[in-house]
Amino acid sequence: MVDISGILGVVVVALGMVLTPGPNMIYLVSRSITQGRRAGLVSLGGVALGFLVYLLAANLGLSVVLLAVPELYVAVKLAGAVYLAYLAWQALKPGGVSVFTPQDVPHDSPRKLFAMGLMTNLLNPKIAIMYLSLIPQFVDLTAGHVLLQGLVLGSVQIAVSIAVNLAIVLAAGTIAAFLARRVSWLKVQRYLMGTVLGALAVSLAADTSGPAPAG
Repeated sequence: MVDISGILGVVVVALGMVLTPGPNMIYLVSRSITQGRRAGLVSLGGVALGFLVYLLAANLGLSVVLLAVPELYVAVKLAGAVYLAYLAWQALKPGGVSVFTPQDVPHDSPRKLFAMGLMTNLLNPKIAIMYLSLIPQFVDLTAGHVLLQGLVLGSVQIAVSIAVNLAIVLAAGTIAAFLARRVSWLKVQRYLMGTVLGALAVSLAADTSGPAPAG
């Protein structure tokens, strides 16, 4: 079965990934603030399903397609760059507001919230590459049941990511209340987030290196 050192290794890597601000965190925070914790939780369900899709694809060998067909990888990568650019524009456009600013906006249905959470996660092709290159490093080939080991280790990564994102969703309201008393901070946060998202979009679109081989 899975060695405890392998599980701990995945936990450390998963924590490092989830604590780095990215599209998932930004989307979950914005939904939790604008539509409440329930919306954040529904969105988190979509994000979790995205992780599960990539986990199953990687362990069943389907994500190898992204390595074998560079054009497909580039297409998905560019889609992710466009999405990041859209989020950046939403933050930087005239009259834009911080994701931590409570807004009186039409509420999306639970189905749409879930779908948007799912797409936010799926539009990052490097998650698939992460599973393809990370999980095998902690699999013990001599222990047998390689597929089962991969599924268990991937489930550990998902559990860590969901636990951290859940804490973020539950704390988003408190963060918003804190910033509401500091209007200038909201503006700084909005421009900073928009700039970072724009830089990420440009970096992702300009990256022509393609997916790296596993191992």
